[in-house]
Amino acid sequence: MRKLIYIPIVHTETDMGSLNSSLKEKYIQKYGQKKWIEHVNTINAMWDSIEKQLDTLRLCYKNAKVYQDGLPNCGIERDIVADVAKKGSANYQLVLKLIDKGAELIGTEDPKLLIEEYKTISNSLNESSKKDSDVMNKYKKKSDDILLARDKYISQRIDETLNEDDTGILFIGMMHKIKDNLPKNIKVELLFNNVLSN
Repeated sequence: MRKLIYIPIVHTETDMGSLNSSLKEKYIQKYGQKKWIEHVNTINAMWDSIEKQLDTLRLCYKNAKVYQDGLPNCGIERDIVADVAKKGSANYQLVLKLIDKGAELIGTEDPKLLIEEYKTISNSLNESSKKDSDVMNKYKKKSDDILLARDKYISQRIDETLNEDDTGILFIGMMHKIKDNLPKNIKVELLFNNVLSN
């Protein structure tokens, strides 16, 4: 039986790359500096909790495959993970630890869809100051369509690469709905994260 450990995540500042400063600025404008610091601390605590919970599973990593939200299927996945981990991403640092234990890293996403989403988010951040609901609804609709296409691609990628008796470890943002697209012969187990469920 194929098994997938489904880990819902919230991205860290580092994971957001060049979009980080714009997103941080918008968050602080809306909620204030104190809330931003609380948000960052909560996310860091989440990653500590995820790592501890994964350790308790005592997985056989030689039969494990790691799937990462935002990681393109491109041939240089390990380099990308190492680079982002070096910049301080708790998510990618954990992925590296799993690879070092013997897990196989799988390019998870369609690069074209990631680029399209990046452009859509960038444009919507630039336009958001106009407060035009028609413009923002257009970007929301486009974002939703891209997310749906990404979910289908990720599910297909898992189905194609997860072999019988393998365990997949999927780090995926909370807006995704991967489970809806997976075949029935993949048993999905949710890794509960107490930090986020409180």
